[in-house]
Amino acid sequence: MPRVVPAVSRALDILELFLDRPQLSAREVMERLDLPRTTVHELLVTLVERSYLISVPGQPVQYRLGMPLFQLGAAFSGRLDLVREAQSVTRDVAAVCNEAVHVAVLNGADVIYLVKVDSTHPVRMVSAVGRRLPANCTAVGKVLLSGLDPAALDAVLAKGDLPGMTPDSITDPDRLRAHLEGVRAEGLALDVSESDSAMRCVAAAVRDHSGSIIAAMSISAPIIRWTPQAHVEWADLVREGAATLSARMGYPGRVR
Repeated sequence: MPRVVPAVSRALDILELFLDRPQLSAREVMERLDLPRTTVHELLVTLVERSYLISVPGQPVQYRLGMPLFQLGAAFSGRLDLVREAQSVTRDVAAVCNEAVHVAVLNGADVIYLVKVDSTHPVRMVSAVGRRLPANCTAVGKVLLSGLDPAALDAVLAKGDLPGMTPDSITDPDRLRAHLEGVRAEGLALDVSESDSAMRCVAAAVRDHSGSIIAAMSISAPIIRWTPQAHVEWADLVREGAATLSARMGYPGRVR
């Protein structure tokens, strides 16, 4: 087996810390990664030298992400048909419902949001592209988990109780398994104040040419706008949007 280079792994660990924080000090990096001061200093100096991080003067000095990471992300996004097509479809769906529309993918036991089109309402969902959330707490996550084969789902649920974000989150693995059966049967998943007590979401699956679930699309809105009529309309709309995106990804279940 090829050997993993520890210094490279540590440098990547440092960069990944900035997924959740816009700026970090050297001390914060040391504490979060439990690395020696000298090691962190050398890695930060190297990353700054290559412009992957930018040092922001202050007491203490703070660091933020540099332009090369944006360039790499843009290059990746430009080559990813899913993101490009999802941006177009989510804009169309959002234009109809005027609520937040997301497309997300599964990463281990979490979801990562690839695309977001926001509502124009003053009260709307707080979220962002690149954000990571526990899959069991979100409508998109439950759709994605429902598409896993039994062995893959077992691996996700093997660690016992799942993380919760609100009192309504489903954290018991057995309860989640039963819940996912309903998601498979219905072809839709709901987040009923499970990731945010003030929000609700409905999501549907995005499939590729083989029929595999590769992403999920959701419509999210505050409870104050989530009426029974809106629920029905948005469920139909997210099905239609997910089906359109699936067709663009080569799924034969729908004519382009």
